[in-house]
Amino acid sequence: MHVARCGKPEENSLTGGGPERLLCSVKKINMFSAQQSCWFVRKVICWRAAASIAWAVLLLPPTTAAFVILSRFSIFHPVQWISECLSLLFSINAIFSLILLSGVIIMVGFLNLEYYTVIPTIACSKIALLGQLLHPRQFFSSLVHGVMGMVVAWCCAVTVGGRYETLGYSCQQSDDDGPAQMCLNEYHLFLLLSGAFMGFSHSLLGVMHNMNYVPFHTVQQYKYLRFKESIPLVVKCSAAQALYSIRNFIVLYFFLGHIPKGWICQTLQLEVDCAAHALDTVGGLLDLSLLYHTWISGTFLLFTWYTTLQLFRIFVTELYSFPVQSTFTDDAHQCLAKVISEKQPVILKFLALKDLALLSQHSVLRRAEVFSLSQPGGHPHNWNAVSKECLSLLSDLTQRLVTYHDTVATNGRAKSLSTGSERKSSSGTSATSGDDLFSPRPAVVLKTPASVFARSITGGGSYSPLTAPFTPDLDSPFSPTLRRLTAPVEQCSPWHGTVQSPHIARRGHKLWSTSTDSKTNGSLPPSPAPVPPPKQEASKPGFIAQFLLNRRDQVKNFLAKRVLIMYWFNKLPEASSQALFADSQAHIWALEGLSYLVQASFTEDQFGVVQTTLPSILSSMLVLQEAVDRHFKLPHASSKPVRCSSTMGDCSYKTLRFALRAALKTALYRITTTFGEHLNAVQLSSEHRKKLQHFLEYKE
Repeated sequence: MHVARCGKPEENSLTGGGPERLLCSVKKINMFSAQQSCWFVRKVICWRAAASIAWAVLLLPPTTAAFVILSRFSIFHPVQWISECLSLLFSINAIFSLILLSGVIIMVGFLNLEYYTVIPTIACSKIALLGQLLHPRQFFSSLVHGVMGMVVAWCCAVTVGGRYETLGYSCQQSDDDGPAQMCLNEYHLFLLLSGAFMGFSHSLLGVMHNMNYVPFHTVQQYKYLRFKESIPLVVKCSAAQALYSIRNFIVLYFFLGHIPKGWICQTLQLEVDCAAHALDTVGGLLDLSLLYHTWISGTFLLFTWYTTLQLFRIFVTELYSFPVQSTFTDDAHQCLAKVISEKQPVILKFLALKDLALLSQHSVLRRAEVFSLSQPGGHPHNWNAVSKECLSLLSDLTQRLVTYHDTVATNGRAKSLSTGSERKSSSGTSATSGDDLFSPRPAVVLKTPASVFARSITGGGSYSPLTAPFTPDLDSPFSPTLRRLTAPVEQCSPWHGTVQSPHIARRGHKLWSTSTDSKTNGSLPPSPAPVPPPKQEASKPGFIAQFLLNRRDQVKNFLAKRVLIMYWFNKLPEASSQALFADSQAHIWALEGLSYLVQASFTEDQFGVVQTTLPSILSSMLVLQEAVDRHFKLPHASSKPVRCSSTMGDCSYKTLRFALRAALKTALYRITTTFGEHLNAVQLSSEHRKKLQHFLEYKE
């Protein structure tokens, strides 16, 4: 998701944006979306990112002072230690190093803005993760991080001084009185290479742990309190990761250290001092002072980068209050009702949904604006826009879950659709008003998201970028059965127009069926008998096509029998479940916003605008609840939240499905406890009424 890309469709991975497109031009197609995106980038995102970078630069001098104090630490000579630290901090080398470090911080902030995302990209197989790491754009980012790591290591070496200050020094190779030779300072080289290695590995770990993911905190705090709370975690993660990086770098330098050392000597015409200990040996690498300074330098490098990342997360996810309605026409695109229906940038939609959830819970005046009627005309435009978008999100998530359930059977086996079945499809949604304002949008079956760095989607399918289904990779050579499931269904088939499978139909009416023709008394009309499709003669493939198909099947069968190949291509069930709910934070806010608004409408809705859509809201929530419960009954779906490790890569997305289930049940209880027995007058189907009665009796 490029926040500055105006008027262009969202890519599949929904990743973060870049400032190279900050000077947006209004596109000829969809000028309204372009104007809104440019407004948000220009007035919100850019200033927040610039503020986070400015604070990171301001925190650089005290961080550098702490690094100098720790690097020159001497418990036996405290007076000399303090005097040396003061002289180093005010030296020309330290000032020049601060200027270079400020440039590195600005570059890190730019990369954070370029690669951030509010919806994490979860690799559902090991080969997919490997593809992300080897992506050309990611490889370029890793090289940039390696160069920046070397620059930071050089600044650390110059600031510390002593034997790390220069790359070459004067040495005497023989006993004669000839001119002094320039020898290679391997300690300086070791420090530079360790910085480059830490920067490169930091970039790769960022992809593996989704460090570009920007989470939204549920507890609202001031920016200072959030940053203060995160400082211990930043220090801990920086020190631990620097320690592991040094361990890996020592092993790498022991075996391959002679390669860069020889290349540097040949390029700069430096000699190797035979009197000095070589660092690519066991004795040379056991230098505790060298290891300590390398670890302190790596901790300083990671601390400054993680501080910049944490400040960016705090500033970008800060609450933004959107006006519910605007007096002037020029500002209409900034209103909550308009912003909440936009697809791009995705962070704008997330901030709008977050603002909706908070205003529905805490602000009486803003809720009154949502319930108000337009003048003239007397139409509830604000409520219609808000409820329509929230119900569309819930409907799309329901269809995504049902599609995933019908595709992946128990124990990971794929279900086969019975196209010749003569059973009638069931209809179980509630009877609502004839207006199709809140009718569910069709879901499009897509593959698992591609790399984080995908820029656009090829093809022209209309779908919501927030609710693109995360189904298994149907183009994989090891899942021929799954491709048969995605074959287009004939319009005369009994399964056309519904997301149900024959297995669901055999068990009778369920909540996740889609029908808007239910009668007011709750009875469900039978669907018309299916008309057999006209028989068409199957086109016989040619000789060459048949030959290629046979060769392809032979290659697939050969590879499927190799354990190492299947190790890389097998799907990870837990990752697939996490990817299915990767954007569920938006659905959680939609549930909270709807439920709180419905609860407040019991006493605050003077015109009864909410009661007209109450059947649709209850039906959507009940349908989604049964689809979520069905997902948790799958064998590969974990029933307990995973334990998050203490890393800078936020892993809250791994527990979003549990938070969604809790928010959904809480939203239903919030409505039932408020309205009580009055819900018996709401027009619902018999299935929905029975399910709702369980909530009224507190049996769920």
